[in-house]
Amino acid sequence: MWHHLDKAKLAADKSDSVPTDEQQIILQAQQGDIAAFNQLVLSYQNMAYSVAYRLLRNQEATSDAVQDSFIKAFRGLGTFKGGNFKSWLMRIVVNTCYDALRSQKRRPTESLDDEEVHQEYTPRLIDKGERPEQYAERMELSEWLEVGLTGLPYDQQVAVILCDIHGYPYNEIAEIIDMPIGTVKSRISRGRARLRDTLLERPELLPGSFRPKHKQ
Repeated sequence: MWHHLDKAKLAADKSDSVPTDEQQIILQAQQGDIAAFNQLVLSYQNMAYSVAYRLLRNQEATSDAVQDSFIKAFRGLGTFKGGNFKSWLMRIVVNTCYDALRSQKRRPTESLDDEEVHQEYTPRLIDKGERPEQYAERMELSEWLEVGLTGLPYDQQVAVILCDIHGYPYNEIAEIIDMPIGTVKSRISRGRARLRDTLLERPELLPGSFRPKHKQ
């Protein structure tokens, strides 16, 4: 997933010991310690890839965006003045993905047949004893949820993905998108409402308890 920024410059010196305290690692990376920066890469590359893939939905584009994000992070380490490093890094990832989508001048339309995408969307609707036909129905529901998610404006999509899929608290999302918490809550609320409307277009895909009640 991660390709070193510059094989000559970022090849970690195996003889150097890297501390385990993140703040110390960041400080050493800011001072030009490549081994320390590589440790940050190893700590956050999976998280960065997961969020980026949700936004770009293409493996090649995601890999490029993650690599670009770490390059930007490496070059911009001097601007990090403390606080939540994860939020600082994820802001770079989200902005890089936005730039990638803008350069494409279109929403991604690649296949949605990635099992990771399907599995994470309906965890509360999963019955471990489900039959094959129930599994197929759940996969169809997940695909329809994906359709709804890709139809959201980018700002709402980012907020919903960070909150409802990756479990970020409001305060961290606010740091990542550089917006007040009130704005974060508003975007999540509007995004969820639009997703709900999308689901109600196909109520037959929903479990019985989630289907709208019709008046007699």
